[in-house]
Amino acid sequence: MLRDLPSLYGISDVQELNSLFTMIAYHSGMEFSYESMSKESGVKKETIRKYIQYLEAAFLIKIVTRTDDTAKRFQRQTTFKIYLTNPSLRCALFEPIKMIDGNIGDMIETAIYSQWIPRKGHIAYANWKMGRSQGEVDLVGINDALQKPYWAVEIKWSDRFFDKPSELSSLQFFMEKNHLPQALVTSISKGGAKNMDFGTLHFIPSACYAYTVGENTLRQAKKSFGL
Repeated sequence: MLRDLPSLYGISDVQELNSLFTMIAYHSGMEFSYESMSKESGVKKETIRKYIQYLEAAFLIKIVTRTDDTAKRFQRQTTFKIYLTNPSLRCALFEPIKMIDGNIGDMIETAIYSQWIPRKGHIAYANWKMGRSQGEVDLVGINDALQKPYWAVEIKWSDRFFDKPSELSSLQFFMEKNHLPQALVTSISKGGAKNMDFGTLHFIPSACYAYTVGENTLRQAKKSFGL
């Protein structure tokens, strides 16, 4: 990142680029905007866009676009999520993260999403206003032809929701609005199905889900190459 490749994108200040990447790595999985990143760093928005474009082309990060509660695309993407392509990059830049750390949830989300990156298909996150609060679903698979979601995943680093699935109000709202009969919820260690009035919630430990997605991604890649 600090050698010759940035110059191909017209980037001359590699230290500034490195500072931006370090900030993104620390907050991987969180929602960003060019406006907020520009204010925080003091770098112009157009320069930030150039840096982000380069970091994504270098396969260091992945931008995930936002959709609303009906899976419609926003004509103007003002906010988006950024994930590291490999969560170990954060540990390489900072100290290893622990199970009880405050931002472990974002790293679990990063680890899971990184397994989806090689896949074809449109994956987004849903975020919308729900009364006075914000509603969100972490991963949504979107059928571009129909502009409708066909699966949803809520990533949680907690076993609480297995015992209290009714607390997943955003996921319930999204499933009811889009007529999804089922959705998946990750946990720390608990697994099983919960039949709710609005549909079935399938709980699976986060590590098992990340492994399953990664294994399926590898199988699809092998099949596409005739292996």
